[in-house]
Amino acid sequence: MSSKKVGVVLFQLGGPDSLAAIEPFLYNLFCDPDIIDFPFARIARQPLARLIASRRAKHVAHHYAEIGGKSPILDFTRRQAQALEAELRQDLDARVAIAMRYWHPLTAEAVRTLEEFGPQQLVLLPLYPQFSRTTTQSSVNEWNRRFHPNGWNPRVHLISEFHEDPNYLASVVEAINRCLRPEDKVPEIDMVFSAHSVPVAVIEAGDPYQRQIERTVDLVWQQGGWPARRHVCYQSKVGASKWLRPSMHETIKKLAAGGSKHVLVVPISFVSDHVETLHEIDMEHREQARELGIVDYRMVPGLNDSPKFIQALADLVRKQVG
Repeated sequence: MSSKKVGVVLFQLGGPDSLAAIEPFLYNLFCDPDIIDFPFARIARQPLARLIASRRAKHVAHHYAEIGGKSPILDFTRRQAQALEAELRQDLDARVAIAMRYWHPLTAEAVRTLEEFGPQQLVLLPLYPQFSRTTTQSSVNEWNRRFHPNGWNPRVHLISEFHEDPNYLASVVEAINRCLRPEDKVPEIDMVFSAHSVPVAVIEAGDPYQRQIERTVDLVWQQGGWPARRHVCYQSKVGASKWLRPSMHETIKKLAAGGSKHVLVVPISFVSDHVETLHEIDMEHREQARELGIVDYRMVPGLNDSPKFIQALADLVRKQVG
């Protein structure tokens, strides 16, 4: 093992760890200036966040109840952190910390953990393959607000996106292939690549997220070489403003109307399973598909701590620290 000390920060959204935590988690989310920003927002943001969180918590509480009473995202992120640290420690003195944006362990906790470790190099690794100011930039902004080391001045590297990384793409292709059966007639399968939606105004302001989603799908499709039909859609819209479309609801409805019987959903913007995959895709839209006559509906699980994905993350870190 090298004597070079390297710290890695895995940034992720976070999620409520109990039903009681849903409302404060949502309050933190809607208090984020990178999420809620408008004239006089500094004055109105907190009361508005409190109102939205209260209403939204009542709406989503049963979603979390149906997947175990909490978000599993921290469990999956901990597995990713442990696996990545074990991989990096083959040749580096590495420590991997988790910085959740809206619920514990929060960014300040990751700062304290790594300050105690004192690495010479620090790699900031948001677990968002595609860059958006609503995800990656928000996490980095929070890091910059909290990162005030005393007498410790590491060299900091930021991996702002990895949507074109060959090893990451290979891990997605592997996950898709695991969900295809030997008896499948692939040309009859509709592969639906679903990404978390964002407001159209964010994209119109120059955010590269939609472009990067489409690029990831293109590259995965080229590498996979499946003779299937592909579709891209967006999910998890909140509020009345215009968000990216088509929605997943619209896409499933259109496929059923066209006679599709075999649908494989690929969560392309998520690397960890959480409420958007386990409930929204795998329960709500599964029921929608069943009611519309789609007899074979599958979801590709999140990459989570799959060895190929962990190796991809490790290679990204090693490229940064040299």
